[in-house]
Amino acid sequence: MSRIEDRFRILRERNEGALIVFAVAGHPNPVVSASALRAIADSGADIIELGVPFSDPLADGPVIQAASQSALRQDVTPATVLEMSAALRSISEVPIVLMTCYNPICQFGLDRFAAEAVAAGVDGIIVTDLPPEESDEWVRTAGEHGIDTVFLIAPNSPSARVKKVVDIVGGFVYCVSRMGVTGARAELPANLKKLVARIRKETTKPVAVGFGISEPEHVCEVCRMADGAVVGSALVSLIEREKSSAGFAAKVTEFVGKLKAATRTRDAPQIR
Repeated sequence: MSRIEDRFRILRERNEGALIVFAVAGHPNPVVSASALRAIADSGADIIELGVPFSDPLADGPVIQAASQSALRQDVTPATVLEMSAALRSISEVPIVLMTCYNPICQFGLDRFAAEAVAAGVDGIIVTDLPPEESDEWVRTAGEHGIDTVFLIAPNSPSARVKKVVDIVGGFVYCVSRMGVTGARAELPANLKKLVARIRKETTKPVAVGFGISEPEHVCEVCRMADGAVVGSALVSLIEREKSSAGFAAKVTEFVGKLKAATRTRDAPQIR
């Protein structure tokens, strides 16, 4: 059983949702980023998504795009991200998922990337621009190294694609709450519950919802219908805003701690 599967198992036993936190590796620089990752792990995040900075991202909104550019200016490469993952793994057992486009993996070499990711303590990889219909080689390679491949399902994903994704996905299914790019929103989409229910009809694997989730209230609401919530842009904004603050780590800890607390208030029954 992978770290990701084990974490969801433990959370189900506790009747808690998973808090999945996204940060751009190396933003605003590797030192501050490492401090943020330690704070995120210490404050109760269940899974950490590490974004691999890339010059031509897919689905990233302006906040994450700017953070990626900041990291790239600091010469953060995929190899740097793996080093940061290894450093985090040396102090924490929190599951680590890399979020990347396919180009950096191809440039690295599929087998080499998977092998070095495992050596760095990575548990799963989200390849945002890899269609499931064209993913056989990567999924096979990742599986041989014990890495879960997490795929995205969007609101407009046809039934055939949903079935394909849930058959090959590892770790959890990433449900995109709305069309468009990442970014904090004031409220959740009205049709989100139906989307999660549609995915659940096809699989018993955990379903986590991302895109637009930025507040504890959002996390609480999502965890009443799904197995976990993904928070990205709101945290990336906080890191950018507080990067020079003397109390930087404490502010990250406080924010993530409030988000995690919201996963424990699942008053309404889940959709199963």
